[in-house]
Amino acid sequence: MVIREEAFPFAGPLALVAAVLAALGHPIAAAFPALAAAAVCAFFRDPERIAPEDSRALLSPADGRIVKVQLLAEGQLMVSVFMSVFDVHVNRSPFGGTVKSVAYNPGKFMAAWSDKASLDNEQVRMLFDTPMGSYQVVMIAGLVARRIVCWATPGRAFVRGERIGLIRFGSRVDILLPGERTTSLVAVGDRVRAGLTPLASWNATP
Repeated sequence: MVIREEAFPFAGPLALVAAVLAALGHPIAAAFPALAAAAVCAFFRDPERIAPEDSRALLSPADGRIVKVQLLAEGQLMVSVFMSVFDVHVNRSPFGGTVKSVAYNPGKFMAAWSDKASLDNEQVRMLFDTPMGSYQVVMIAGLVARRIVCWATPGRAFVRGERIGLIRFGSRVDILLPGERTTSLVAVGDRVRAGLTPLASWNATP
């Protein structure tokens, strides 16, 4: 299992404390930071995944549970995925396309499942342009998360299922689709996996 390098600033000090305690003859005390270091590494795991071959499928950008499927007043279909600390937190591109813009909002730290989190929390909003149409992915930090890592930059092209970023320690990802062009394939409560589970489908070729 690959562990992201973003884990090292958190897991490294814990592992060092565990090693020092063990060297001083305190194996029981050393077990606690050692377990914490292992838990951090597990959080930053980054498994390899192969996207399914479906030319119209928009895949989940995140591992987790569907907490919202809603047609907004603006005509956008919004699907929200909540990630607990036990989920893989590497986010992936739902569909192949080019990044048109990336906007960062430092925001607040409300519970990621809250409706207001989509408006008020720290977040990164990415707009993708594809042959089928445009869509947005919004990475939203939660109560514990303190930094969003985004690998998308304007002009960069991504294939479907490619890694676009991660959010530390509990978070949420929204995908905003053109409602008249797409059909939802999930319901609230469904479990999904980034780069594997179809969230929606384009209705027809452009």
